Amino acid sequence: MKVRGKVWVVTGGGSGMGRELVLQLLDRGARVAAVDVRPEGLDETARMVSAGDRLSTHVVDVSDAGAVAALPAAVVDAHGQVDGLLNNAGIIQPFVPVDQLDDAAIQRVLDVNWAGTLAMCRAFLPLLRERPEAHIANVSSMGGFFPFPGQTIYGASKAAVKLLTEGLYAELRDTDVRVSVIMPGAVQTSIGENSGVATPAAPEAESRMPVTHADEAARIMIDGIERDRLHIYVGKDALLMSIAIRVMPRRAIDLVQQQMKKMLGDQLAPSDGGVRETR
Repeated sequence: MKVRGKVWVVTGGGSGMGRELVLQLLDRGARVAAVDVRPEGLDETARMVSAGDRLSTHVVDVSDAGAVAALPAAVVDAHGQVDGLLNNAGIIQPFVPVDQLDDAAIQRVLDVNWAGTLAMCRAFLPLLRERPEAHIANVSSMGGFFPFPGQTIYGASKAAVKLLTEGLYAELRDTDVRVSVIMPGAVQTSIGENSGVATPAAPEAESRMPVTHADEAARIMIDGIERDRLHIYVGKDALLMSIAIRVMPRRAIDLVQQQMKKMLGDQLAPSDGGVRETR
């Protein structure tokens, strides 16, 4: 589905990839309802573009079921219709093993990444089904199909988003609603800061890891949506990891675990009651 002339709802539109998605959709002639939990982020996004009434901003926490349920009416009031939903909002967890995460940290990741995406899909699907053509694109992650120590709950939430999206594709295949799941690799954003999580610095020897800039990531996403792709990989690392996990899963996981251990050090050490690594 071409984005020009269509109305798109973009979550996480106040920073990073979400902001770039908003700006590039507007640049391609779309109308956009930008959604974010931080009003200051949305204000900054709005100041970066002269879009007139083609841009509306909505302060909504996607983990708030009531606020999400009220959002479709607000978007229709601003734009008259909804043609596309791009669920980009997401947070990471503290870089520690599962047994060292408290319940609140686990629930927060699940509420935003998984429950928030599900709630948005359910809230907007009735409107999308009414359109002659429509699209849902959910941002999962490379971590949704490849395990990264210290981000296990985050990865599990994104794996749930991946399968949810593939399930929606199967359920909506005979309708006019197209579906894409987006799997970014390492993208230069402020997700750690926005999640309230300190991100580790890679050792100098590992600093040449491929990182996709947010503007390039947004371009790849929108291009994939316009081509109605089911799977959209963002970055060479995501594409390579998708192959590695199928061809040599144990070896690939071991290699990544070693690299993560270099970055995280004692943060990945098991607690006194934890399960120690075995081979």
